[in-house]
Amino acid sequence: MPETMTAIAIEGGKGPAEALKPVQIPRPEPKPGQILIRVRAAGVNRPDIIQRMGFYPPPPGSPETLGLEVAGEVVVGAGRWKAGDRVCALLGGGGYAEYAVCDARHALPIPKGLDFVQAAALPETVFTVYANVFEHGALKPGETLMVHGATSGIGTTAIQMGKAHGAKVIATARGSEKAAVARKLGADVAVDAKTEDFAEVAKREGGCDVVLDMVGGDYFAKDLDALRMDGRIVFIASLGGGDVTLSIGRLMQKRAVVTGSTLRPRTADEKARLAAAVEALVWPWIEAGKVRPQVDATFPLAEAAKAHAHLEGAHVGKVVLVTAST
Repeated sequence: MPETMTAIAIEGGKGPAEALKPVQIPRPEPKPGQILIRVRAAGVNRPDIIQRMGFYPPPPGSPETLGLEVAGEVVVGAGRWKAGDRVCALLGGGGYAEYAVCDARHALPIPKGLDFVQAAALPETVFTVYANVFEHGALKPGETLMVHGATSGIGTTAIQMGKAHGAKVIATARGSEKAAVARKLGADVAVDAKTEDFAEVAKREGGCDVVLDMVGGDYFAKDLDALRMDGRIVFIASLGGGDVTLSIGRLMQKRAVVTGSTLRPRTADEKARLAAAVEALVWPWIEAGKVRPQVDATFPLAEAAKAHAHLEGAHVGKVVLVTAST
Protein backbone atom coordinates (compact mmCIF):
# COMPACT_ATOMS: atom_id res chain seq x y z
CA MET A 1 0.00 0.00 0.00
CA PRO A 2 1.16 3.55 -0.64
CA GLU A 3 2.35 5.57 2.34
CA THR A 4 0.47 8.64 1.13
CA MET A 5 -2.92 9.17 -0.48
CA THR A 6 -5.06 11.80 -2.15
CA ALA A 7 -7.56 13.47 0.16
CA ILE A 8 -9.62 16.65 0.04
CA ALA A 9 -8.58 19.52 2.30
CA ILE A 10 -10.20 22.89 2.97
CA GLU A 11 -7.77 25.57 1.82
CA GLY A 12 -7.50 28.18 4.55
CA GLY A 13 -9.46 26.03 7.00
CA LYS A 14 -12.86 27.23 5.81
CA GLY A 15 -14.47 28.87 2.84
CA PRO A 16 -16.70 28.42 -0.22
CA ALA A 17 -16.88 25.24 -2.28
CA GLU A 18 -13.85 26.40 -4.26
CA ALA A 19 -11.75 26.06 -1.09
CA LEU A 20 -11.83 22.26 -1.44
CA LYS A 21 -8.53 21.09 -2.92
CA PRO A 22 -6.94 17.65 -3.45
CA VAL A 23 -3.78 17.18 -1.40
CA GLN A 24 -1.36 14.38 -0.55
CA ILE A 25 -1.46 13.29 3.10
CA PRO A 26 -0.25 10.20 4.98
CA ARG A 27 -2.45 7.13 4.64
CA PRO A 28 -4.25 6.51 7.94
CA GLU A 29 -3.25 3.58 10.14
CA PRO A 30 -6.06 1.64 11.81
CA LYS A 31 -6.01 1.46 15.58
CA PRO A 32 -7.10 -1.65 17.50
CA GLY A 33 -10.75 -2.35 16.70
CA GLN A 34 -10.63 -0.30 13.50
CA ILE A 35 -10.60 -1.36 9.85
CA LEU A 36 -8.81 0.26 6.92
CA ILE A 37 -10.98 0.72 3.83
CA ARG A 38 -9.85 1.37 0.27
CA VAL A 39 -12.47 3.97 -0.59
CA ARG A 40 -14.29 3.49 -3.87
CA ALA A 41 -17.03 6.04 -3.27
CA ALA A 42 -17.87 8.63 -0.62
CA GLY A 43 -21.20 10.29 0.11
CA VAL A 44 -21.43 14.08 0.19
CA ASN A 45 -23.71 15.50 2.88
CA ARG A 46 -24.94 18.85 4.08
CA PRO A 47 -22.97 18.55 7.35
CA ASP A 48 -19.85 18.51 5.14
CA ILE A 49 -20.87 21.91 3.80
CA ILE A 50 -21.41 23.21 7.32
CA GLN A 51 -17.95 21.94 8.35
CA ARG A 52 -16.40 23.51 5.24
CA MET A 53 -17.90 26.84 6.31
CA GLY A 54 -16.15 26.62 9.67
CA PHE A 55 -18.88 25.02 11.78
CA TYR A 56 -19.68 21.45 12.92
CA PRO A 57 -16.12 20.35 13.76
CA PRO A 58 -15.23 16.64 13.74
CA PRO A 59 -15.46 14.72 17.02
CA PRO A 60 -12.22 14.35 19.02
CA GLY A 61 -9.91 11.83 17.40
CA SER A 62 -11.60 11.98 13.98
CA PRO A 63 -9.77 13.22 10.85
CA GLU A 64 -10.00 16.91 10.05
CA THR A 65 -10.78 16.08 6.41
CA LEU A 66 -14.39 15.84 5.28
CA GLY A 67 -16.52 12.79 4.63
CA LEU A 68 -19.03 10.96 6.84
CA GLU A 69 -19.75 7.84 4.78
CA VAL A 70 -17.88 5.62 2.33
CA ALA A 71 -18.08 2.35 0.46
CA GLY A 72 -15.12 0.21 -0.56
CA GLU A 73 -13.05 -2.84 0.24
CA VAL A 74 -11.49 -3.77 3.55
CA VAL A 75 -7.69 -3.70 3.37
CA VAL A 76 -6.93 -4.34 7.04
CA GLY A 77 -9.63 -6.21 8.91
CA ALA A 78 -10.85 -6.29 12.51
CA GLY A 79 -13.87 -7.72 14.29
CA ARG A 80 -16.16 -9.44 11.77
CA TRP A 81 -14.27 -8.05 8.75
CA LYS A 82 -11.39 -9.51 6.73
CA ALA A 83 -9.38 -8.15 3.81
CA GLY A 84 -11.42 -8.06 0.62
CA ASP A 85 -14.83 -7.65 2.25
CA ARG A 86 -17.09 -5.10 0.53
CA VAL A 87 -18.46 -2.66 3.08
CA CYS A 88 -20.09 0.70 3.53
CA ALA A 89 -19.35 2.59 6.71
CA LEU A 90 -20.27 5.55 8.88
CA LEU A 91 -17.28 7.77 9.72
CA GLY A 92 -16.52 10.62 12.05
CA GLY A 93 -14.63 12.22 9.14
CA GLY A 94 -12.01 11.48 6.51
CA GLY A 95 -14.18 9.91 3.82
CA TYR A 96 -13.06 12.25 1.02
CA ALA A 97 -9.91 10.23 0.48
CA GLU A 98 -8.48 7.11 -1.13
CA TYR A 99 -8.31 5.31 2.23
CA ALA A 100 -10.29 5.69 5.44
CA VAL A 101 -10.40 4.06 8.85
CA CYS A 102 -13.42 3.42 11.03
CA ASP A 103 -14.57 1.48 14.05
CA ALA A 104 -15.21 -2.06 12.75
CA ARG A 105 -18.65 -1.96 14.37
CA HIS A 106 -19.68 1.03 12.23
CA ALA A 107 -19.27 -0.84 8.94
CA LEU A 108 -22.01 -2.87 7.26
CA PRO A 109 -21.95 -5.29 4.33
CA ILE A 110 -22.93 -3.75 1.00
CA PRO A 111 -26.50 -4.92 0.38
CA LYS A 112 -26.95 -7.41 -2.44
CA GLY A 113 -27.57 -5.76 -5.78
CA LEU A 114 -25.92 -2.43 -4.92
CA ASP A 115 -22.66 -1.05 -6.31
CA PHE A 116 -20.13 1.08 -4.45
CA VAL A 117 -21.74 4.38 -5.47
CA GLN A 118 -25.18 3.34 -4.27
CA ALA A 119 -23.78 1.87 -1.06
CA ALA A 120 -21.86 5.07 -0.27
CA ALA A 121 -25.18 6.92 -0.30
CA LEU A 122 -26.60 4.81 2.52
CA PRO A 123 -24.96 5.15 5.96
CA GLU A 124 -25.42 8.80 6.90
CA THR A 125 -28.99 9.01 5.64
CA VAL A 126 -30.21 5.60 6.80
CA PHE A 127 -28.69 5.96 10.29
CA THR A 128 -30.17 9.47 10.58
CA VAL A 129 -33.65 8.43 9.50
CA TYR A 130 -33.64 5.33 11.69
CA ALA A 131 -32.47 7.19 14.79
CA ASN A 132 -34.85 10.11 14.38
CA VAL A 133 -37.98 8.67 12.80
CA PHE A 134 -37.98 5.17 14.26
CA GLU A 135 -36.37 5.78 17.67
CA HIS A 136 -36.95 9.41 18.68
CA GLY A 137 -40.16 9.67 16.65
CA ALA A 138 -41.27 6.11 17.52
CA LEU A 139 -43.08 5.70 14.19
CA LYS A 140 -45.41 2.69 14.18
CA PRO A 141 -46.98 0.82 11.26
CA GLY A 142 -50.31 2.41 10.36
CA GLU A 143 -49.28 5.87 11.60
CA THR A 144 -48.74 8.91 9.38
CA LEU A 145 -45.30 10.38 8.81
CA MET A 146 -44.73 13.84 7.36
CA VAL A 147 -41.36 14.36 5.68
CA HIS A 148 -40.12 17.86 4.84
CA GLY A 149 -37.42 18.35 2.22
CA ALA A 150 -38.73 15.34 0.35
CA THR A 151 -36.14 15.32 -2.43
CA SER A 152 -33.06 15.69 -0.23
CA GLY A 153 -30.94 12.64 0.57
CA ILE A 154 -32.65 12.36 3.95
CA GLY A 155 -36.08 13.02 2.47
CA THR A 156 -35.90 10.41 -0.28
CA THR A 157 -34.71 7.85 2.27
CA ALA A 158 -37.32 8.75 4.89
CA ILE A 159 -40.18 8.41 2.41
CA GLN A 160 -39.10 4.91 1.42
CA MET A 161 -38.31 3.74 4.94
CA GLY A 162 -41.64 5.06 6.21
CA LYS A 163 -43.53 3.17 3.50
CA ALA A 164 -41.50 0.00 4.05
CA HIS A 165 -42.48 0.19 7.73
CA GLY A 166 -46.17 0.35 6.85
CA ALA A 167 -46.77 4.04 7.52
CA LYS A 168 -48.72 6.56 5.47
CA VAL A 169 -46.34 9.25 4.19
CA ILE A 170 -47.09 12.90 3.48
CA ALA A 171 -44.12 14.61 1.82
CA THR A 172 -43.47 18.30 1.30
CA ALA A 173 -41.20 19.86 -1.30
CA ARG A 174 -40.77 23.27 -2.86
CA GLY A 175 -42.09 23.02 -6.41
CA SER A 176 -44.48 20.79 -8.34
CA GLU A 177 -41.67 18.82 -10.00
CA LYS A 178 -40.13 17.89 -6.65
CA ALA A 179 -43.56 16.96 -5.32
CA ALA A 180 -43.98 14.64 -8.31
CA VAL A 181 -40.65 12.98 -7.44
CA ALA A 182 -41.88 12.39 -3.90
CA ARG A 183 -44.97 10.64 -5.25
CA LYS A 184 -42.83 8.41 -7.45
CA LEU A 185 -40.81 7.42 -4.38
CA GLY A 186 -43.99 6.24 -2.71
CA ALA A 187 -45.39 9.23 -0.83
CA ASP A 188 -49.14 8.86 -0.41
CA VAL A 189 -49.58 12.63 -0.50
CA ALA A 190 -47.08 15.13 -1.91
CA VAL A 191 -47.43 18.83 -1.09
CA ASP A 192 -45.94 21.69 -3.10
CA ALA A 193 -44.98 23.92 -0.18
CA LYS A 194 -44.67 26.90 -2.52
CA THR A 195 -48.37 26.91 -3.33
CA GLU A 196 -50.07 24.79 -0.65
CA ASP A 197 -50.35 24.99 3.14
CA PHE A 198 -48.95 21.65 4.24
CA ALA A 199 -50.67 21.86 7.64
CA GLU A 200 -54.08 22.22 6.01
CA VAL A 201 -53.36 19.31 3.66
CA ALA A 202 -52.22 17.18 6.58
CA LYS A 203 -55.35 17.96 8.58
CA ARG A 204 -57.54 16.99 5.60
CA GLU A 205 -55.65 13.69 5.59
CA GLY A 206 -56.38 13.12 9.27
CA GLY A 207 -53.21 14.64 10.72
CA CYS A 208 -49.70 13.35 11.35
CA ASP A 209 -48.21 11.24 14.09
CA VAL A 210 -44.57 12.05 13.32
CA VAL A 211 -43.04 15.03 11.52
CA LEU A 212 -39.42 14.87 10.33
CA ASP A 213 -38.33 18.51 10.04
CA MET A 214 -35.05 19.82 8.66
CA VAL A 215 -36.42 23.34 8.07
CA GLY A 216 -37.47 24.81 11.41
CA GLY A 217 -38.31 28.52 11.40
CA ASP A 218 -41.93 29.20 10.48
CA TYR A 219 -42.52 25.52 9.68
CA PHE A 220 -42.68 24.71 13.39
CA ALA A 221 -46.09 26.26 14.10
CA LYS A 222 -47.53 24.45 11.09
CA ASP A 223 -45.92 21.18 12.21
CA LEU A 224 -47.70 21.51 15.54
CA ASP A 225 -50.96 22.36 13.79
CA ALA A 226 -50.62 19.27 11.57
CA LEU A 227 -50.07 16.88 14.50
CA ARG A 228 -52.59 14.42 15.84
CA MET A 229 -52.91 13.97 19.58
CA ASP A 230 -49.71 12.50 21.07
CA GLY A 231 -47.79 13.41 17.92
CA ARG A 232 -44.01 13.84 17.71
CA ILE A 233 -41.94 16.48 15.89
CA VAL A 234 -38.32 15.54 15.29
CA PHE A 235 -35.76 18.14 14.18
CA ILE A 236 -32.59 17.18 12.34
CA ALA A 237 -31.64 20.62 10.96
CA SER A 238 -32.85 24.22 10.89
CA LEU A 239 -32.30 25.38 7.31
CA GLY A 240 -35.19 27.84 7.62
CA GLY A 241 -34.13 29.25 10.99
CA GLY A 242 -33.07 27.93 14.37
CA ASP A 243 -35.43 30.03 16.48
CA VAL A 244 -39.13 29.18 16.67
CA THR A 245 -42.18 30.45 18.52
CA LEU A 246 -43.77 27.80 20.69
CA SER A 247 -47.32 27.97 22.01
CA ILE A 248 -47.08 26.04 25.26
CA GLY A 249 -50.86 25.78 25.46
CA ARG A 250 -51.08 24.25 21.99
CA LEU A 251 -48.30 21.82 22.86
CA MET A 252 -50.19 20.76 25.97
CA GLN A 253 -53.47 20.38 24.09
CA LYS A 254 -51.87 18.06 21.56
CA ARG A 255 -49.83 16.21 24.21
CA ALA A 256 -47.06 16.68 21.67
CA VAL A 257 -43.39 15.82 21.94
CA VAL A 258 -40.72 18.01 20.31
CA THR A 259 -37.28 16.48 20.02
CA GLY A 260 -34.25 16.30 17.75
CA SER A 261 -30.74 14.98 17.46
CA THR A 262 -27.46 14.95 15.60
CA LEU A 263 -25.61 11.81 14.54
CA ARG A 264 -21.93 12.69 14.35
CA PRO A 265 -21.22 13.47 18.04
CA ARG A 266 -22.74 10.20 19.31
CA THR A 267 -20.39 7.82 21.07
CA ALA A 268 -18.78 4.91 19.27
CA ASP A 269 -20.90 2.47 21.27
CA GLU A 270 -24.09 4.31 20.38
CA LYS A 271 -23.22 4.29 16.67
CA ALA A 272 -22.44 0.58 16.92
CA ARG A 273 -25.86 -0.01 18.43
CA LEU A 274 -27.50 1.94 15.61
CA ALA A 275 -25.51 0.01 13.01
CA ALA A 276 -26.75 -3.30 14.37
CA ALA A 277 -30.35 -2.08 14.45
CA VAL A 278 -30.12 -0.69 10.91
CA GLU A 279 -28.66 -3.95 9.57
CA ALA A 280 -31.46 -5.95 11.20
CA LEU A 281 -34.36 -3.74 10.08
CA VAL A 282 -33.37 -1.73 7.02
CA TRP A 283 -30.93 -3.98 5.14
CA PRO A 284 -33.67 -6.54 4.36
CA TRP A 285 -35.81 -3.70 2.95
CA ILE A 286 -32.95 -2.62 0.70
CA GLU A 287 -32.29 -6.15 -0.54
CA ALA A 288 -36.03 -6.58 -1.19
CA GLY A 289 -36.07 -3.39 -3.28
CA LYS A 290 -38.33 -1.49 -0.87
CA VAL A 291 -35.64 1.11 -0.14
CA ARG A 292 -33.19 2.22 -2.85
CA PRO A 293 -30.59 4.97 -2.58
CA GLN A 294 -31.36 7.84 -4.93
CA VAL A 295 -28.10 9.10 -6.45
CA ASP A 296 -28.47 12.44 -8.20
CA ALA A 297 -24.90 12.92 -9.42
CA THR A 298 -21.35 11.59 -9.09
CA PHE A 299 -18.07 13.52 -9.26
CA PRO A 300 -14.43 12.42 -9.23
CA LEU A 301 -12.79 12.80 -5.83
CA ALA A 302 -10.59 15.63 -7.14
CA GLU A 303 -13.73 17.57 -8.08
CA ALA A 304 -15.17 17.72 -4.57
CA ALA A 305 -15.62 21.48 -5.01
CA LYS A 306 -18.03 20.85 -7.90
CA ALA A 307 -19.85 18.24 -5.82
CA HIS A 308 -20.40 20.75 -3.01
CA ALA A 309 -21.61 23.40 -5.44
CA HIS A 310 -24.05 20.88 -6.89
CA LEU A 311 -25.35 19.92 -3.44
CA GLU A 312 -25.88 23.59 -2.62
CA GLY A 313 -28.09 23.92 -5.72
CA ALA A 314 -31.00 21.91 -7.09
CA HIS A 315 -30.69 18.15 -6.66
CA VAL A 316 -32.75 15.04 -5.95
CA GLY A 317 -31.23 12.52 -3.60
CA LYS A 318 -27.53 12.01 -2.91
CA VAL A 319 -24.29 13.34 -4.39
CA VAL A 320 -21.36 10.91 -4.37
CA LEU A 321 -17.61 11.22 -4.97
CA VAL A 322 -15.78 8.39 -6.73
CA THR A 323 -12.08 7.62 -6.55
CA ALA A 324 -9.93 7.05 -9.61
CA SER A 325 -9.81 3.31 -8.86
CA THR A 326 -13.60 2.85 -8.92
